[in-house]
Parts: sequence; C-alpha cells; structure tokens
Amino acid sequence: MRAQTQAEPFEHHCRVYYEDTDAGGIVYYVNYLKFMERARTEYLRHLGFAQSQLAGEDLLFVVHSSEARYLAPARLDDELAVTAQVTELNRASLRFSQQVRRMRDDAVLCEGRFTVACVRTDSLKPRAIPVSLRAAFAVSGLPPAGE
Repeated sequence: MRAQTQAEPFEHHCRVYYEDTDAGGIVYYVNYLKFMERARTEYLRHLGFAQSQLAGEDLLFVVHSSEARYLAPARLDDELAVTAQVTELNRASLRFSQQVRRMRDDAVLCEGRFTVACVRTDSLKPRAIPVSLRAAFAVSGLPPAGE
C-alpha cells in the first residue's frame, strides 16, 4: 500500500553563481536539476541520514524518472529556495515534488517531480527502504507505507 502526505516541504537555500549561468547570465536549465538534487540530499541529512552513511550500509538512492517545468529564469546572484517534499513512499522508492523559487519575490522558477529508487550499492538492484529511514519520514510528517 502506498503512503501519501501533505506535510510541509523541506526547504534548502542556495545562490546562483556565475558557473550556474549561460553566456546571457541566466541559469542553464540542467542546473535546476542539480539544485533539486541538493535539496533532496539536504533533506535526508536533515532527517539524520548522510549519503555517505547510507552507501556504507549498502544503500543508494538513484533517480528513476524526472519531470521538470521551467516557468521563469533565475539569474546571477539570485538567492533561491528549493523545496523537497515526499509525496509517496513505497517499499523501495520515493516520489518527490519540488520547486525552485526566487526568494526576493517568491516567484516559482521551476517545478519538478522525481521518482527515486532505493538500490543496493554493489548490484544496483532494488532494496527496501530501511525501517529507520521510514520512521524519519514519519516524524517529518509522512506516514510509513501500509498505514
């Protein structure tokens, strides 16, 4: 059974650097995916799980599918708020809904949806999300699957 949530999203702040932009000073489209990846990683860290720790426990999260909509450009020096919200928790995968907003005017610049699979580090075969991580999602507002 799939669990779903309406909990508040985790928010990570970052700034647009010169290296993030194209020749016109606008954020290159693929960099929004990087900003959202960082927010997902920081969300896990916020829950008490570092990616390096998880890899040591034979666990990786890999992006299975992604969808992005680009609504407005970010520019050099903009401060961004990047959200990460788990909308579905399955046995071996998570679905995230994410936004990148410009902080000075709260404009939504990009929206994304990602399915992230939990796999073993050695074989890259699916594995169940550990109970401790499920419990951390529950504390953050997401009920464990099956409830």
